[in-house]
Amino acid sequence: MSDRFQELVVFTRAADLGSFSAAARELGLSQPSVSRIISELETRLDTRLLTRSTRRIVPTDAGVVYLQKARQLLHDLDDAEASAKGQDSLHGRLRVALPAILAVRHVIPELPAFVARHPNLDIELLTSDDMHDLIAEAADLAVRFGPLEDSNFGAKKLAVENRLLVASPVYLSRFGTPEHPQDLLNHTCVAGPGGSASKRWSFTANGQAFAVPVRSRIRVTSSEATLASGVAGLGIIIASEWMCRASLADGSLVRLLPGYSLDAVDVHAVFPKGRVPSSKVRMFTEFLIEVLAKA
Repeated sequence: MSDRFQELVVFTRAADLGSFSAAARELGLSQPSVSRIISELETRLDTRLLTRSTRRIVPTDAGVVYLQKARQLLHDLDDAEASAKGQDSLHGRLRVALPAILAVRHVIPELPAFVARHPNLDIELLTSDDMHDLIAEAADLAVRFGPLEDSNFGAKKLAVENRLLVASPVYLSRFGTPEHPQDLLNHTCVAGPGGSASKRWSFTANGQAFAVPVRSRIRVTSSEATLASGVAGLGIIIASEWMCRASLADGSLVRLLPGYSLDAVDVHAVFPKGRVPSSKVRMFTEFLIEVLAKA
């Protein structure tokens, strides 16, 4: 690794992780080595790039500008190497953050074909319903559901997610079937990630909106647990159409209130802003669009 290239890599990871020790562990260096490389870089540039504290390091104003340029240079180098090896020869590592249920049920079953087309590309899936920090985890892209509130990321729309109100036949046989959103006041609902965690569930029908308070005795933090709770008869759930399609087909879940619509949710691929997505990010994004179109 050349000195200038090493400086860029060490600086970007230290700045992104907010820690010399974390950068050292990730890069296989000692913490003193990371500190020395950053200090030598600052001396050569005659400017302070990072502000140190006992808890965290953060970029200075000059460091923010340098960090953006450094990321772009590393990104361009990666693309240049990919181009030299041929357009169809994606290489290196691609880190993708996405919900576990999406990965397990839809992405991974379709992944073999993508991997076969790009044998020099290593893929790491960060599967969790938690909101990933793309920068800290060095993720190349993440799949996000719902409104995009962080302006620090670029985005490409992948799909529109239709959501359904469903419950198991076992639950409905015990507590009855709601005929109107207001009937949910007399039912147990399961609060999951996203909009279903709200204390009021909103519906529309014939241009009329309904916002109904719901009682959630069960709260879960993943989409997979939400679906399992519904199938187990713990209560009424809100589930993505693609998430519950198999359960509707086998009868373990039943759709409720078909005349009332829940708000659809946009699905985006997001990536660090300020640079053109790499060829591997662009190719995987197109792959995700194909996967979600089949879901």
